[in-house]
Parts: sequence; structure tokens; C-alpha cells
Amino acid sequence: MLEVRDLHSAYGRIVVLKGVSLRVDPGEVVALIGSNGAGKTTLLRALSGVQPICGGEISFRGERIDRLPPHRRVERGMTQSPEGRQVFGPLTVDDNLRLGAYMRRDDGIEADRERVFGMFPILREKRHLAAGGLSGGQQQMLAIGRALMGRPKLLLLDEPSLGLSPLLVDQILAAIVALKAEGITVLLVEQNATAALEIADRGYVLETGSIASSGTGAALLSDPKVKAAYLGAD
Repeated sequence: MLEVRDLHSAYGRIVVLKGVSLRVDPGEVVALIGSNGAGKTTLLRALSGVQPICGGEISFRGERIDRLPPHRRVERGMTQSPEGRQVFGPLTVDDNLRLGAYMRRDDGIEADRERVFGMFPILREKRHLAAGGLSGGQQQMLAIGRALMGRPKLLLLDEPSLGLSPLLVDQILAAIVALKAEGITVLLVEQNATAALEIADRGYVLETGSIASSGTGAALLSDPKVKAAYLGAD
């Protein structure tokens, strides 16, 4: 579904992505782990089109998209729940969800909103409240729900568990597993490497802008180097 080949990206003279290559197959959950500053968020932003690239190729469902603007990538089925949630605080929960469907002109928008409410019932209760007044966990649910309103074939999730309680982390991870069961492909960036690899089919380790290792989720969980660097093991 997604193929990234030799991707480079920079902020001014600071090169952040240095020849990243990876793939995501249909129906997979693929985890991208690495330390702070490794380039994980930059990679997702480059895939979405909001971060310029200076080399390499991005193909989505067999089509080169690296020259397409962000809204055209959404149109083709790639949506993102960004790091830090970035909900529209003054707008209601309902309005945030409707904005997630801004590229759509079909009759399924209301049904998809009901689907989001079914996944995250608290959002139904808060639907008429300003998003800025929600708790951190509720805002994360809203950010994921807003991305789902674009009816993605590939969902990019950037640090969905950041700052959440263990109970809410479990809830978010369970939602990701449920999305996979519905046929949605997920590329997951997550600081909680153990939790991410436990639900992932495959994973990549990003170190200082380059892919350092890759493998199945289970293989990376048992890799001594990955354990020592990212899983809190000796």
C-alpha cells in the first residue's frame, strides 16, 4: 500500500531524514519506533505532504504522491492523527469530526460519525462541547476519530498514547487493533515501543534519520539491541 524509497528531508540545513526506505502492506499495523529526535514525526509529516522532501520517492497504492499537495493525499485515502492531537479547540467535537470529512461529498458521513461515536462513546456525550475543554485522552480519541472521518485506507498515527494514563493507553491500543480488524492499514509512531510492537505485524527502528533495523513485531521485541535501547531491558 505504501512504499518509501530513499527519502530525504531537512529543516533548512539540518538533514533529518537520511535515505529512509520502508513499506506498509495492506491490512498491516506497522510500528515505527526510535528515540526523540530520530525523525519519526518528520517522516509522517513528509508522507502527509506537510513537510517538504529533498530526495526520494513516496508511492501510495501504486501511485507516486510525493509531488501531490496534502489534500490530494487525503483524497486518495491517507489521513493522519498528528502528534499533540491538534484538535480545533474552540470548535465542538461534532465540528471537529465534520472537518475530518472535508474532502468527501458522499452520503456516508453521518454513518461514519456514528461509527466514531460507537468506538469512542465519550465523544457522543461531549459532542456539543468545545474540543479544547476535553481531557487529553478524549482529545486523542477525537483526533483519531477526525482522521477516520476521511475514510482512510492508510491511517498515520503519531504518538497516540503520549501523556495518557495506562488505562487510556490500553483503550487507544485496543481501538487500533479494532481498526485493523476492519481492514484499515495503520502506520504507528509510538514512544511506548513495547506496546506498539506487541500489536504490530512488523516494525522499523529509526535512528538519527535512518532505518537501523526492521522485522516482525515479535522479532524486534526479542532483539537484544532493541530491548536495550528502547524497551527498558539490559
